Amino acid sequence: MLVHTPEDMGTFIRYRRKLQKLGQSQLAALIGVNRRWVMEIEGGKPRAEIGLVMKALTAIRGEIRIGPDGPTGPQSNELEPVDIEPLLAPSSPTFVPQWGFSRRRV
Repeated sequence: MLVHTPEDMGTFIRYRRKLQKLGQSQLAALIGVNRRWVMEIEGGKPRAEIGLVMKALTAIRGEIRIGPDGPTGPQSNELEPVDIEPLLAPSSPTFVPQWGFSRRRV
């Protein structure tokens, strides 16, 4: 889920809380706040303390990923693995690195 607004964050927290089968009071106890705070954050409170939001996300097993804009999808935040061994292996008996000096292989 992409979160662009406080309302989006509240919707996400409510969804994950219900998925974990937690009531608002139970989540509040895990975070160390009162039920009213949970109600406000789920309602899209725009000035919620980031530390408490992070605690809420931890309690509901949610996470925040921050990265560049780009295509969205299930794997949009994951980089493709790259095998660098072929790039490091010399292609001839003399390997000349890009930084300008050479080393002769024996």
